[in-house]
Amino acid sequence: QVQLVESGGALVQTGGSLRLSCAASGRAFSVYALGWFRQVPGKEREFVAAISVTYGRTYYADSVRGRFTISRDNAKNTVYLQMNSLKAEDTAVYYCAAGRAPGSTLLLTTGQYDYWGQGTQVTVSS
Repeated sequence: QVQLVESGGALVQTGGSLRLSCAASGRAFSVYALGWFRQVPGKEREFVAAISVTYGRTYYADSVRGRFTISRDNAKNTVYLQMNSLKAEDTAVYYCAAGRAPGSTLLLTTGQYDYWGQGTQVTVSS
């Protein structure tokens, strides 16, 4: 079992920045591929960013590429999402997720992940 707890969500103005954190406890953090998703009411949860177990491979949704950065610190059992140049359409509940995957594999869909956090609200005001 892996428990994930997100933090860092807030109300921010358009163009601002936030850093989300997701702290993990339980089984060995370093063997899990990690991802960030977001969801707004009435819509499906959508992929934002992913990072692999090894080599630090990353992948981003087109809507955030160039503005968001995912990173992981295995020593701290934490994954981060640095969000810059925020837009109103980035407003959502953000979830981190963990899934078993070999090496440099990236997990891009909700069904590939085994564990989820409870979410943290990000609101971008225009």
